Amino acid sequence: MIEPKIFHLINRLSFGVTPGQIQQVQQMGIDTYIKTQLQPQTIPYPADLKEKLNPLNTLVWQPGEVILAEKQTLEQAKTLGLDSKSMIKIKQSFNQKIMQQAKRGRLLRAFASPRQLEEVMVDFWYNHFNVFATKSDLTRQFFSSYEQHAIRPHALGNFRQLLGATAKHPAMLVYLDNWQNTAPGSSGAKGAFKGLNENYARELLELHTLGVNGGYSQKDIIELAKILTGWGLFQPIAQTSTKSGFYFDETRHDFSDKVFLGYSIKGSGMNEGEEALNIIAKHPSTAQHISYQLARNFVSDTPPDSLVKKLAKTFLDSDGNIAMVLQTLFASNEFWQTNIYQTKFKTPYRYLVSVMRIIGTVTNFEPLDGILNQLGMPLYGCPSPDGYKNIQSAWLNPDAMVRRSSLSVPLSNGLLDDGKPIDANFLASTLENNFSPQTRSVLDKATPNLRGALILGSPEFMMY
Repeated sequence: MIEPKIFHLINRLSFGVTPGQIQQVQQMGIDTYIKTQLQPQTIPYPADLKEKLNPLNTLVWQPGEVILAEKQTLEQAKTLGLDSKSMIKIKQSFNQKIMQQAKRGRLLRAFASPRQLEEVMVDFWYNHFNVFATKSDLTRQFFSSYEQHAIRPHALGNFRQLLGATAKHPAMLVYLDNWQNTAPGSSGAKGAFKGLNENYARELLELHTLGVNGGYSQKDIIELAKILTGWGLFQPIAQTSTKSGFYFDETRHDFSDKVFLGYSIKGSGMNEGEEALNIIAKHPSTAQHISYQLARNFVSDTPPDSLVKKLAKTFLDSDGNIAMVLQTLFASNEFWQTNIYQTKFKTPYRYLVSVMRIIGTVTNFEPLDGILNQLGMPLYGCPSPDGYKNIQSAWLNPDAMVRRSSLSVPLSNGLLDDGKPIDANFLASTLENNFSPQTRSVLDKATPNLRGALILGSPEFMMY
């Protein structure tokens, strides 16, 4: 019989149990499993996952390389003498390839990577520092690189480095408009770059760091916006000459001295922004806000204050070491309270990936995008800067449950695996028959061809 702690651990540190995984973790031991998951670089990718990721060539492109690749694609098209409509289609096709490969790469890793905690944290941080991929042509081109180069390398690393990587990435600069943020009256103030834009400064404080009650004022937002004037992209963008795509335009910067969160910052150019990021990364309100979000993600929609305080202390003591904060979380009594087991409601993304993982074999990825759209959670498709919520109230409603129940039938009939129906006994044994008496009764009475769908649509499988 499964030890409930192991099932809880796998549920929270991964996107769901896979065939044989419970026994593997039992043999490895809980402490060893946690330790290895916190050090993803020590866990090699399986050869078949590498083989499937290799053709996704756009995943490695940094913003400057995206711009160069698009330029080369369009120049080749011009030699064919194509009309303007055809050129537009080629540009759209270029952007579509980036989108398709980003989605495939994310789902492949979430499904098959043994570095499951890393994948959970990539999803967590992408929503925390959300970029709406289809806001514009530029976000369509840069969002994938944003995940690969700003989020993924720092998912279990240092918060200040993660913050800096997101702040300077062209995807974020475009999404929250800081690329147009310009000191009024500066020599570079012209055209679309005429004045102060507070959008990024506001969300940087409210969502990314201090939190809405973090002790900042409207004046701090304005001062931060002034500090970040000139942080943007090459103009025109076709002249981008670095891989990162970031460009500091001193002709649009406000060089006045500022006072931000009580700190004096000398007008000095780009380094002012680095100083501001240092200040907010070390701020106690940031430690509190990030700790609350992590506790809500891994423990409960309403996490206990005692846990948040522990995590915030580790955050400050470790200078924002994300892995150490998570280590504190996974070692806490609050994480192991049995009354929180199976109490988090799966988002559509987590639900679908958990289906893929329990099936164990996925040969057909084509329906996944449509399923996520149907469930109201298109990948990279959250328009608002606060990202998708990982709380029950955001996703549990009658319509959502009907949709999931309806989808459980084709999913159990082999939609993702060449039409091969899933053996209900296989599903039940993978889950170690972790069902309530009521669900067991329903399964016992059901016809064999419906049991798989009933398991995937069961209340227990909706929770983790």
